[in-house]
Amino acid sequence: MIRHLISAADLSRDDALLILDTAEELAQVAERPIRKLPTLRGRTVVNLFYEDSTRTRISFEAAAKRLSADVINFSARGSSVAKGESLKDTALTLEAMGADAVVVRHSASGAPHRLTRWVRGSVVNAGDGTHEHPTQALLDAFTMRRRLGRLDGLRVTIVGDVLHSRVARSNVLLLRTLGAEVTLVAPPTLLPIAVSTWPCEVGYDLDAELPKSDVVMMLRVQAERMNAAYFPTVREYSRRYGLDGNRMALLPEHAIVMHPGPMNRGVEIAADVADSPRSTIVEQVANGVSIRMAVLYLLLGGSESGTDRTEAAR
Repeated sequence: MIRHLISAADLSRDDALLILDTAEELAQVAERPIRKLPTLRGRTVVNLFYEDSTRTRISFEAAAKRLSADVINFSARGSSVAKGESLKDTALTLEAMGADAVVVRHSASGAPHRLTRWVRGSVVNAGDGTHEHPTQALLDAFTMRRRLGRLDGLRVTIVGDVLHSRVARSNVLLLRTLGAEVTLVAPPTLLPIAVSTWPCEVGYDLDAELPKSDVVMMLRVQAERMNAAYFPTVREYSRRYGLDGNRMALLPEHAIVMHPGPMNRGVEIAADVADSPRSTIVEQVANGVSIRMAVLYLLLGGSESGTDRTEAAR
């Protein structure tokens, strides 16, 4: 395994499969009366969040605690950051406290990479600007494999605000590494300028792509990152790129619907679709804990060969 997890591109096919297989074993811990393993006892994991988060921060905290690590939750609000402390000085403070792993979410793309220069422990990117979110891509792949039984050859359609989505970039990179075929569907204004260099196809007609899809992943319209008008109205966007019951009927019978959350119900996804049996949205949250346990375990206490894993999961 690599020392840090900054980008989905850091992972080879073998690395990614090792994480998915380890998560499959660690998921069994959730079914026990006592959901704890002693694997990371004595290790310290710091959640360094400069942006608001619910699912990701709680998921990493739950993952670390289930592995018996000590967890420090650091929020930029109410800390020295609010007084102007730099990322470097915060990092040096964490280093002095003996952090074994730093899980960082930051509004600036590239912040986790910079952090690797200042701390000796492992750094895990929990989302940086519009760059990447590798553990989200891992939990999405884990969910697809659990539901559909494979990743190789899957046809995955990712729909919506690709321009501002770190989830989309990480999913494209990881899913191609694992053998899936990815198509991005969005208005031209919500696609990155260099999207032609990404290892995926690009389309603009959602109705044409749905019958060919094994997985459709809806992305949230990130209005908080928008400083211009990227589409005429929310109603017009929903009409062309929202997933409602009529559009879901175009999918093959086995196909699943995903969303990284939080959702804008009634915008990119209708409420009845989000709550349907074909939706994996709640499963993705639960699977996120297993994936993040696997990442922390392999970075801080695991074995590349995986020989320890069965023992640790007993």
